[in-house]
Amino acid sequence: MSLRARLTVWYTAVLAGVLMLFSAAVYGLLSYSLVAQIDANLDKTSADILAASQQDMRTVTPPRIQLTGNVYVQVWGLDADDEPTLITTNLATIETPFDATTLTSRERVYSTILLEGARLRVLTVPVGVAGVDQVAGYLQLASSLDVVDRARSAMAILLMSGSGIGILIAALVGYFAAKTALKPIDRVTNTAVQITRADDLSKRIPLLAPPQSEVGQLILAFNETLERLEALFDAQRRFLADVSHELRTPLTTIRGNVDLMRRMNALDASSLDAITTESDRMTRLVQDLLLLAQAETGRLPMVKECFELDTLLLEVFQQAKVLSHGQVQVKLGDEDQVLVEGDRDRMKQVLLNLVANAIQYTPEGGSITLSLRSEGGEAVLAVSDTGKGIADEDLPRIFDRFYRADPARQSQEGVGAGLGLSIAYWITRLHGGTIDVESKIGEGSTFTVRLPQAMEETRPLTL
Repeated sequence: MSLRARLTVWYTAVLAGVLMLFSAAVYGLLSYSLVAQIDANLDKTSADILAASQQDMRTVTPPRIQLTGNVYVQVWGLDADDEPTLITTNLATIETPFDATTLTSRERVYSTILLEGARLRVLTVPVGVAGVDQVAGYLQLASSLDVVDRARSAMAILLMSGSGIGILIAALVGYFAAKTALKPIDRVTNTAVQITRADDLSKRIPLLAPPQSEVGQLILAFNETLERLEALFDAQRRFLADVSHELRTPLTTIRGNVDLMRRMNALDASSLDAITTESDRMTRLVQDLLLLAQAETGRLPMVKECFELDTLLLEVFQQAKVLSHGQVQVKLGDEDQVLVEGDRDRMKQVLLNLVANAIQYTPEGGSITLSLRSEGGEAVLAVSDTGKGIADEDLPRIFDRFYRADPARQSQEGVGAGLGLSIAYWITRLHGGTIDVESKIGEGSTFTVRLPQAMEETRPLTL
């Protein structure tokens, strides 16, 4: 059953239940009101009869009421054996008690009986002797319930027909209301089907409802999901293209050197060195890709320990001077003593990647500054350079895989595959920290890593 049909059924069922309860209440209230009126009329008639008569059963006489008055009276006395005896009545055709079961009651009793095919409401009133606590006879009054029955029947027909028409109208209105309300959802479904069949994630669902409504929120969420999926698939396509490009270059070099040695029919030392270099390059690329895949899925194996970040900074500083080959001046800035918790080797890899990136894009004669300071419970590492800087449009993508701000460098020998900053980004995130960059064209760039400091109590003991 479709959602539209289920909503219609539920709406109709609830309305039917409400109408049934309302009809039952109206029917019961009408019945009670009509019977109460008859009871009041019987009670008043009995009071009038007793007030107009002496308290002697032989002098109690019914009023002169025509049969059309719908009130019938019987006066019953008691004989020597205390058996009821009819003394007088205004309904001569019936000489038996209206209700024999209540004729001997010592209290006023209302009852409903069926007499000769007619339903009657009966009031039985015991009549006592004046000044003596003794029942001398009974007064029974009856009134036909024919009017009540007709009113009940008319009301039942009216309520049933009205409820039926109301339920039918409610079902139709509910169906069309559900159809109108769910129309945007049908558009969402159709668009999703078209996207699936055409493999086109660029399509978006038009906003057919107010943004604050439930359907509007659904459409906005679906469009946002489509945008993220499109971005992910585009990133995947770029990733495959970049990997293919990065692998094609060393494979071409290896293939060329192999063909050269085959033509020469001899081993060539320079060709073998080139093959070894390109093989190592491919090995590093594959290792970096594996590292990134593990980091992005949170499965990167890491050792959790406390270590002194300032000591690690000094190690990286010494290595940076070696990597620069004297072409770039490497300096040490602030150096606070900071203790952090995490994987020491992974954090060293982050710093080396940042330093290698700075050396790569800093011209000869420039400088690189490494600094560490404690700030508000965080360890703040900074690697600054005096390179050419990064354009504003490149900053949001600087940590993407294979992204290089300078396309002209992509084919240069010795230039990395564009994975270092992405690896640094994910390792920093796995340590609960952040990494960002500030840069100005012609002035240089500053990469800043922020990590939560470890508590002093966790500092390892040294002997």
